[in-house]
Amino acid sequence: MQTLKADVITISPLTDYVHKVILKPQQAVSFEAGQYMQLVLSEKDKRAFSIASRPSLSNEIELHIGAAGADSYAMQALEHLREAHQQQQLVNVEVGLGVSQLRLQCERPIILLAGGTGFSYAKSMADHLAEIDCQRPVLFYWGVREQSALYAYDEMTEWAKRNQHFSFIPVVENPTTSWQGRTGFVHKAVMEDIISLEPYDIYMAGRFDMIGIVRDDFIAHGAIRENMYADAFAFIK
Repeated sequence: MQTLKADVITISPLTDYVHKVILKPQQAVSFEAGQYMQLVLSEKDKRAFSIASRPSLSNEIELHIGAAGADSYAMQALEHLREAHQQQQLVNVEVGLGVSQLRLQCERPIILLAGGTGFSYAKSMADHLAEIDCQRPVLFYWGVREQSALYAYDEMTEWAKRNQHFSFIPVVENPTTSWQGRTGFVHKAVMEDIISLEPYDIYMAGRFDMIGIVRDDFIAHGAIRENMYADAFAFIK
């Protein structure tokens, strides 16, 4: 883990509730794809967010913060960042946390599963896999409640087009009549597409209650627990 100071370069909306934050560390930052950072509000108050940028961007940290409600965990962190940006102050961050980073030591196909802003966790890995020209099959499933939440739809569609081994499958829980793609719960789409999950390495991010359900359903569908990765596992039974 690195403890360092960073400038808040930009804060821009991705949707009505999700904001992209770009931080510029005062020194080169080191992390693995799929790790997270903590924004240090005080010694006893640290807010964790997945890093959306790929590790090769050592001078930049990208976050996707979904914030709604003035007193919410994420909104308080976002306001802290906004204040620092307005006053041109540095923020304190801890980078390189987590145990669910991308593993590259095997040839197993990969499933990246993200719910909502859990997308940022999977995006870091997706971009890294493209950068190193990974030849392993990679299936990226992104589940959202509303179609409008697919803020990186075009980007990820292009990601899949750049490599014949990559697939991007967005899933909308509450679709409008104009939506022509997959619908329902994102992990159900995975199980509909794949007979058995036994051959796969599976990386997951989303609400803790969601990840607990996904883990149990995937194991029942053949997934090997040791080949499933989510930092949420440390907080759920």
